Amino acid sequence: MREKELRLALICYGGISLAVYMHGISKEIWHLVRASQAHHGGGPDSQGSEQVYRRLLESIAAECGIDLRVLVDILTGASAGGINAIFLAEAISAGRSLDPLTELWLETADVDRLIDPEVNPLSRMAKTAAVPFAWALSRSRGGVEQTVEPEHREEIRTKLANFVRARWFAPPFSGSGFTNLLLSAFDAMTKEAAGPALLPYYQPLDLFVTVTDFHGHPERLRLNSPAEVPEREHRLTLSFRDPGGPDRQLAEPAELVFAARATASFPGAFPPFQVGELDAALAKRGQVWAGRDAFLEHTLPRHAAIGDIDNVVLIDGSVLANAPFHPAIHALQNRPTRREVDRRFVYIDPKPGIRSVRLTGSGASEPPGFFATIFGALSDIPREQPIRDNLEAIDNRSSQIRRMQRIVSAMRPQVEAAIENSFGSVLLLGRPTPKRLAGWRIRAQKVAARDAGYTFAAYVHLKLSEVVEEIADRIFDLGGGGGKQKHERVRQAVWAVIRQQRLNADDAITAAGACPELVLFLRKFDLSYRVRRLRFLARRMGEIEERSGAPRDAIDRARGTIYDLVGHYGAALAATAGKSSSPETFRSAGDDAAPAMTALAEMWGLRPLDEQADERLSEALASFPKVERRAMMLTYLGFPFYDIATLPLLQGEGLDEYDPIKVDRISPDDAVAIRQGGAAATLKGIQLNSFGAFFSRAYRENDYLWGRLHGADRLIDIVVSTLPEGSHLPAGTVATLKRDAFRLIVDEERPRLTNIAALFEVLDKEIG
Repeated sequence: MREKELRLALICYGGISLAVYMHGISKEIWHLVRASQAHHGGGPDSQGSEQVYRRLLESIAAECGIDLRVLVDILTGASAGGINAIFLAEAISAGRSLDPLTELWLETADVDRLIDPEVNPLSRMAKTAAVPFAWALSRSRGGVEQTVEPEHREEIRTKLANFVRARWFAPPFSGSGFTNLLLSAFDAMTKEAAGPALLPYYQPLDLFVTVTDFHGHPERLRLNSPAEVPEREHRLTLSFRDPGGPDRQLAEPAELVFAARATASFPGAFPPFQVGELDAALAKRGQVWAGRDAFLEHTLPRHAAIGDIDNVVLIDGSVLANAPFHPAIHALQNRPTRREVDRRFVYIDPKPGIRSVRLTGSGASEPPGFFATIFGALSDIPREQPIRDNLEAIDNRSSQIRRMQRIVSAMRPQVEAAIENSFGSVLLLGRPTPKRLAGWRIRAQKVAARDAGYTFAAYVHLKLSEVVEEIADRIFDLGGGGGKQKHERVRQAVWAVIRQQRLNADDAITAAGACPELVLFLRKFDLSYRVRRLRFLARRMGEIEERSGAPRDAIDRARGTIYDLVGHYGAALAATAGKSSSPETFRSAGDDAAPAMTALAEMWGLRPLDEQADERLSEALASFPKVERRAMMLTYLGFPFYDIATLPLLQGEGLDEYDPIKVDRISPDDAVAIRQGGAAATLKGIQLNSFGAFFSRAYRENDYLWGRLHGADRLIDIVVSTLPEGSHLPAGTVATLKRDAFRLIVDEERPRLTNIAALFEVLDKEIG
């Protein structure tokens, strides 16, 4: 059975009240991942749409011979999409249910619940002034009369009047009320019993949420003349990581609420967010935020450096970054792989082609008015900016991966011949020992350096630069962090030590390879090389597994050994995130980095890790049959050849997922198995400038249900698209699975969604 992983990186757009629709989609993604885990872990019988996803995976295994696993390991979001990404990430990491978030959206995402109670009592003058405005808005192009069903018009007119009667020139929605709703949702999640995490133990989970720093923070740009100029940066990305392992944790709930409240502070609707609002809400609830100071220093380092955190003002993340592809692309570096990977970027766009806010009529040729021009320049245009640049970046990375595949494949015969010529029959000896493995590795590195010729110098200089940058980053963090200027001083101090020891001079590299002093330096500090080699070996193991008859238990043990060793090296790197026993040594590294580098080498302690790796690898390789063991040894000893060729191409970036990236979209325009026509034919939240679902429970129920249905439609398509060319499921299988999923979703939600009986009647006919 061919093993394969479908890895989803989710990008969740902003959409104001269409957050409810996006929650329906994210809930189906959650069900799909749960079904995959149950299918491979022998879990309990799946319920609802999970039954269908499990049948789909079973059909792919039976009909196509592919053991497919589905997981989500990268999530990014902005505004309303940020909230959904945050809750889905927590559900994946902690193994918790998403149902509490469903109740949050359906029950509390209502204008009457969101309006600030302090601004609800109005003077008679304010009421008199507001009513005509509400009347005009309700009858404007695309307003209540044209878009709302007769049975819902009175409810929406009433709530719309309350909405505009709130305080003039002040956000109508309550910031503290929103914060408390988010805290309550997390409380509800944690009260339910947690299950296993929806990721393998070795797989990290990364979450990124965009926020806009209203006042901005100063950055300094380095120029030729003048040497530096100041600039204010307003873009801010809040990052969270669950590193995996037995004690998984994404973040404290208060930190996730911080991110959710900040990213969804839609300008004009919610007041800007400040940390004092969250502090007050937690104090009122009697909840302790244990990691507050550390989180704020990490999240807002520039403001922390000047003691200005309490004055930071954060607004909606979609103002500047509504489609946060970039952090997801960056997170692809150094992703662990255990089998073939089909990497997908899946972005959720609830209303393609429909602007978030329209202050003019629907005619595209109509010249914008005064307010429409200003609002569009300040908010709408940045929010709707196309994602072409992001897709081109993904395509460039995929092209790079394809080049890597061709280079490695083309090199393999020559590399294996070079190793065989150098070692002869040595590789056919019996059991590899730690001593032999270490000696063979050193010998192979010398052969690779000799055969590389003049390209070896370029490789070593690039490798040294990457190691020095890593050292500087670790020392900077251990010294308490700080601004870019401090980081640059540390970096220059590390390079000064390198120059003093003549490690980057021309005589550090000879015809026979690197000088002994440089070799010793790299043995102390080059963690990345060790991890690249292990993951390259794991990749080759997957290829051998597909093409040979090696015992499955031997392969599983060897794979587990490799990833345990990767984890051990990663733990050495992560250890520097803790407090040092000699912090002053690192704080003063900007003046003299030598003591800090010595202390860092002791903290990492790579020599005993290397000895342990040799021992465990020799045992794992000895368990393979002779033919497979020889192939693995050729790969392991040949890695210096491959690294010399590929590291300059990658410019130091580690590519562990050696497969091109594909991009998929989930939107109403793409999910057409039930009904065509896109958002206009299915969603209610697009009304009233995308605030429509905040004005009616029935509208929220409508959009949530369509979100689940559209999610099931597209997810089945995406899973099926992982099949290689020439493989396919029997005719009619996909249509049957979709229809069954739709029926199960409708049956499951009918008792909960009591305000859309007419929609259920129509869906029963449309689904068939």
